[in-house]
This record gives sequence, structure tokens and C-alpha cells, in this order.
Amino acid sequence: MEALVATGIGLVTASGIYLLLRGRTFPVVLGLSLLGYAVNIFIFAMGRLWQGAEPIVGAGPAAADPLPQALVLTAIVIGFATTGFVIELALRSQHDGGNDHVDGRPPQGGAQEEPKA
Repeated sequence: MEALVATGIGLVTASGIYLLLRGRTFPVVLGLSLLGYAVNIFIFAMGRLWQGAEPIVGAGPAAADPLPQALVLTAIVIGFATTGFVIELALRSQHDGGNDHVDGRPPQGGAQEEPKA
């Protein structure tokens, strides 16, 4: 099971990095989201999944650690807010520059359109 989780985290991370290296803003936003998901799964997997453990210390022989769950929940909220902010920046950049490329320049070999006023 550990190999399956590690492989899944690796695939999601690789996909996120691949999308981050694209030239348009939408794949970059998706890549950032995928990297956030990979980190959340990694943190959650490092906290070990307990089966049959009590959530309160002293109620049984083993207690589940709530810290990874709290960290992932906080990371989900922060990631959602950051994604919304990055999407707003991308839309503003597209509106101001007239294209949705990360560096603001059109791809090489293509004709550049005049920005709309």
C-alpha cells in the first residue's frame, strides 16, 4: 500500500510540475493546484492512518494523531484562497495584456494581436 501511495504522490507531483512549465496561465493554475494536492496527500500519509484508534488520548491503548488532519484541512482552505487569487491575477493579466501567456508575450512564430482598448 505504501508503494501505491508513493507512486500516486509522485505522479500527481510530476503532473503538477509539467503543467507549471506550460506557457499559458490556466495550465499553470492547474499545476499549482495539483502540487497543493500532492503536498496534502503527503502530509496526510506521513501522519499514518489508524484503524480502530480512539480520537482522544487515554480512552484506549492507541490514539490517532489529529495534527496531520488539522494541517491538511488548513492547507485546503489556504490553497483554495490562493487559487482564487491566482485566477483573478490571470484574468486581470489577460484583460490588460490581451493574451493569456505567462510572460505576456505571444508564442514565437505566431502573429501578435493588438490589445483591445
